[in-house]
Amino acid sequence: MLGDRRAWVLAARTLESTVIRRSMRPVARSRIERAAFGLLDASSLCAISTAAPRTTAHIHTAYFVWNRDFDIYWLSDPAARHSRNIRARPSTAITVFDSHQVWGQPDRGIQLFGSTRQLPAIEIAFADSLYAARFPGYATPDLRAYRFYRFRTERLKVFDEATLGAGVFVTAAIRNGQRLVWERTDLSSGAEAN
Repeated sequence: MLGDRRAWVLAARTLESTVIRRSMRPVARSRIERAAFGLLDASSLCAISTAAPRTTAHIHTAYFVWNRDFDIYWLSDPAARHSRNIRARPSTAITVFDSHQVWGQPDRGIQLFGSTRQLPAIEIAFADSLYAARFPGYATPDLRAYRFYRFRTERLKVFDEATLGAGVFVTAAIRNGQRLVWERTDLSSGAEAN
């Protein structure tokens, strides 16, 4: 037990001494996209963060689909708390990660920031086709009360140690509706970008 306590204290001190520094070396759009697309394919579940009008945070897990413009789509009940939050305040954050990761091995994950809205009827066919392609068992009558939501990415943060290097976080923005543009690279202490 005492050994476990010492290990915990050592780990806590290591985390406290971690310093994040910024690299001004840009990362190519193709590398960011390769890492981001791979991450979005790695899991069919995402965590969706919304905020109520009085700034109470809420998180929801949903099956999702995506397109190469970094739009994320999911089905949800319009009466659910996160759906009500989106109607009142469209600002949304989403995270996707490979839940099979092992501590000490190369890690990866993506955070996306933007806004969400319920899709109008004329835009449902595209989301429906993406869902049917990714989830073969999707067509079920139990989903009639659900509606499609589209998250439009404005900024994303990618962490893919195998592709970008250990402890490297790359932030990019979506400009002009669809163009991914590198913004910054953050390196945790001792990290070097690939």
